[in-house]
Amino acid sequence: MEQFLDRLPETRWPRLWLVLLCLALWLPGFFTIPPGDRDESRFAQATRQMVQTGDYVRIRLGEVERNKKPAGIHWAQAAAVNALETLGVEDARDRIWAYRLPSLLGALIAVLATWHFGRALVGRRAGFLGAALLAGCLVLVMETHIAKTDAALLGTVAVAMGLMGRAYLNPSAFTAGQAAGFWLVLGASVLLKGPIGPAVPLLAGVTLAAADRAWRNRAPWLRALRPAWGVPLMLLAALPWFVAVTIATDGRFLSDAIGGDMLSKVGGADENHWGPPGYYALIFGVAAFPAAFLVLRALRGAWADRLQPATRFLLAWAVPVWLLFEAVTTKLPHYTLPAFPALMLLAASWALDPLRRAPPRWLHWLSMAALVGAPIGLALAAAILPVLADGGVSPVALLGLPVAALFILGTLRALRAGNPARSGLLAVLLAVPLNWVVLEGVLPRLTAPWISPRLAALVEATRPGLADTQFGVVGYHEPSLQFAMGGGIGLLRDGPEAARFLAAAPGRLVAVADRQDAAFREEAARLGLSPREHGVVSGFNYSRGRRVALTLYGVDG
Repeated sequence: MEQFLDRLPETRWPRLWLVLLCLALWLPGFFTIPPGDRDESRFAQATRQMVQTGDYVRIRLGEVERNKKPAGIHWAQAAAVNALETLGVEDARDRIWAYRLPSLLGALIAVLATWHFGRALVGRRAGFLGAALLAGCLVLVMETHIAKTDAALLGTVAVAMGLMGRAYLNPSAFTAGQAAGFWLVLGASVLLKGPIGPAVPLLAGVTLAAADRAWRNRAPWLRALRPAWGVPLMLLAALPWFVAVTIATDGRFLSDAIGGDMLSKVGGADENHWGPPGYYALIFGVAAFPAAFLVLRALRGAWADRLQPATRFLLAWAVPVWLLFEAVTTKLPHYTLPAFPALMLLAASWALDPLRRAPPRWLHWLSMAALVGAPIGLALAAAILPVLADGGVSPVALLGLPVAALFILGTLRALRAGNPARSGLLAVLLAVPLNWVVLEGVLPRLTAPWISPRLAALVEATRPGLADTQFGVVGYHEPSLQFAMGGGIGLLRDGPEAARFLAAAPGRLVAVADRQDAAFREEAARLGLSPREHGVVSGFNYSRGRRVALTLYGVDG
């Protein structure tokens, strides 16, 4: 096993091994975890409405314009759905995993780009190790299971920064074709998430210009990137859709996306996603698990080697982006993902350096805390979650405890043997069974969190083929229910409105949350209705942090 780990970075087929590693890490739960609230179901349902209507310019969720993110991810998801339907996959547009494919492919591009471009920055062996460490990062594993922008964005950032790294290290050999690729990839990133993608090389460029000023008066890498025609090329790649959507929405998209979404994240906590400065440093041990311990051990050595061009470039890539998101008020664990490829390459370079500097004592103990604490925390969470959610012990979930113990013992053994590179690669491999326990054995088997699929099944059993416009709900307006039943469902304000909805046309059904049930019955009695109960779906609405019971009502006759 030790010989295999030591020789794996020198494999003749590095791409194949990395793809197999990614699939082993990411496929658990990919097909079986139900649609999540809220972002995943919002993106997936908006894409499904694009496919249904053929309108690929405007983004709508139900009857409401969704003017938050550009259409790039929706186009990628629609392409995946259309391709699957062409291949004969039945009901592809109703399967959430079809909308997750662009996330998986974007993450795969990021891993392969980290290896491909990392070879020039840190060498072939370290490039392979860095790519493997990135593949295993828990935050990226989770993003591959969510049908939204961030994993796909990481793919574009990794390619763009890899090209920028080549321009920085060897500007004379950087071709016009490579420069065009750099700017076109940034144009694609703009279509995915607006200015976030271009901000990464911009911040890195400003940092490099400041760092190089002491011994360089010019920036040959900037001339190699050909910004004079590159920036217009980037804008040209993204501008047509922005013009089209601005016309189609009478300017509402730009005003809502910039003023209502982007600026609200900078100046306030969007949807209560607030975190203090230092938030990302505090969660790094879990977000970057299982690679976090190696990154922490490498920090001192990376800073000491900052005068080396490759190391300086990787630091200029990672540090400003990290500080930017620490300064932004709205914080979510995946926001710092664009810095992760650089951090993993720095860690891999340190681990394979025979002259590496040992970490100071405080970083050593922080790395040990990450190495031991994260797997224990994940295993305990996997064991406790079925008890808290469904009130029962899951034998599969308990497997996480011995798997976590195996992870800790195996990784520590390799680390104490003085081989941090082997310990890093072993940590990624030992994370595979832990992912299978949590993502395939626990999350899809829970009952309480997955309210929408169960409610949709109850509606189908009660009135097979009921049109979405004939169904209304009060007290549970989660996007996963729209994805499960259709964008035309009635999202009702309160119990009396639910009673009026039921009375307005024959054959309708309405789901009423327990908090609105009394008001619903009172209004139904006033209208002369005699609603019939068809069943109750209860569970835990994790978006709001509370339990809910939904009673399905209809009227006979």
